[in-house]
Amino acid sequence: MTAVQNPRGADGTTAGEPLDIMLPHYGDTGLMQAAVRSVLEQSDPNWRLTVVDDGKEPGVPEWFASLGDSRVRYLRNEQNLGITRNFRKCVDLVESRHFSMLGSDDLLLPDYVATMRAAVAAFPHATIYQPGVEVIDEHGKPSTTLGDEVKKRLYAPKTTGRRLVLSGESLAANLLGGNWLYFPSIVWRADAVKEISFREDLSVIQDLALIIELIRRGGKLVVDPTTVFRYRRHSGSLSSAEAVSGARFGEAVRFFHEVADDLDAHGWPKAARAARRHLSMRLHALTMVPGAVRHGQSKTIRTLLGYALSTSQR
Repeated sequence: MTAVQNPRGADGTTAGEPLDIMLPHYGDTGLMQAAVRSVLEQSDPNWRLTVVDDGKEPGVPEWFASLGDSRVRYLRNEQNLGITRNFRKCVDLVESRHFSMLGSDDLLLPDYVATMRAAVAAFPHATIYQPGVEVIDEHGKPSTTLGDEVKKRLYAPKTTGRRLVLSGESLAANLLGGNWLYFPSIVWRADAVKEISFREDLSVIQDLALIIELIRRGGKLVVDPTTVFRYRRHSGSLSSAEAVSGARFGEAVRFFHEVADDLDAHGWPKAARAARRHLSMRLHALTMVPGAVRHGQSKTIRTLLGYALSTSQR
């Protein structure tokens, strides 16, 4: 493992523990550098950024060394770990009581750290903190997708400008019906996540698996409507690539059936039913069919329609 610790301290601090921002990186160097700059531009300087690079792009360690900011730590894996094991490594490296897992193609708006630290201070015993999010495309322009609109209108709670605190079976059922959270924007309570971490057998739905388990264990979700995060959707992402092939839906169906059985055993039948129905996932599969038709992918078309129209609810 190669590590670069920058030599110069940052100017100015605020009281309290820093927010750990973990950035598991693989892919586009330019987008990753933009994500890092968005951290450096925070109005609240009380943060610590750890980048765990799972790639081998040249010049990246030197770029981090040139930043000259002791709040930034850069690590390069000696061998490629893959997405989930790199997530798990990031969790292991968290030092503060709260952290976020920033995507290397996403962006923080300048008040992200200030807003999230204020939410943590207001509700210190919560487990998950979700801020307001703006969706952008690969060019950084505001973007609206059918999936985002459905989740916002049908599943996401109406905040009316105030923070909400959600928990229990109703929250689990809501998220299993349609996961309206944006994983890279979330702030997590570190001790709760370290007890569970990310499942190594999942690659694109591991965030929902973690969230449902935290809720099942009594965790509370705080929703702060302040828009402080820019979430990038583009065709180059792992989840998009696996959606086009239909691979992500096989993983999702396996997870939904498994968690339904677990929730039945836990005494949460409403959440278990929502998992077995997984309605938003079916809709997502259906929306991918036109793209598969355009590309003449007959096998993928059959796979997607199978997931979308299946009546199996074991």
